[in-house]
Amino acid sequence: MDQFDPAAIGNRIKILRKKKGYSQTELAAIIGKSLRTVQKYETGEIEVAVSVINQLADVLDASPTYILGYETEVTPIRSLSDVMNFLFHIEQVKGLNFSIDVKRPPRSNDWTCALVFDGKAKGEEYNSDMCLFLEEWEARRDDLRTYKYAYSDYNRWKEKTLVYYASLPVDCEEPADLPRSERIKLRKEYFMHLFDEQEGNE
Repeated sequence: MDQFDPAAIGNRIKILRKKKGYSQTELAAIIGKSLRTVQKYETGEIEVAVSVINQLADVLDASPTYILGYETEVTPIRSLSDVMNFLFHIEQVKGLNFSIDVKRPPRSNDWTCALVFDGKAKGEEYNSDMCLFLEEWEARRDDLRTYKYAYSDYNRWKEKTLVYYASLPVDCEEPADLPRSERIKLRKEYFMHLFDEQEGNE
């Protein structure tokens, strides 16, 4: 979790511990760690594992994202435009690639649109993580829709998921605006590659 400040995390743990009225010794006993380890957490000398962050959140009545210092609501969504702008930002994430699958009449009886992430795509290091997340998310949403779990359980899962993936930093890159001659050249290469693939499959 290199992008997070261990000292700031430690300070939040200390504030929450005092708010609950625990001594460092008591907190250490509750979470099954040594007194020295808790002291090092609070001073930022050592990094706190994600599993311990989640444990501390339960014990100290806080969200894991708060302890970590991860901002869950940086930009409020006020319009459909905000949602679309977020999708435009996704396409700039290196290591994450998707296709857009559109089905609509007259070619299909349905009218559906979906972002499709290939979990086995070569060179796209985050695609498998996205597939795992979406699979789990759908299962959790189904549990919520069928009243298997309370909304508080869903929120707990959401918090823990955000904390886990917050430890995977990504880089964003806006595509370069290529000159027309370069685009024509690359477009020809693209179609030649498709043609070679088709020839190889026959």
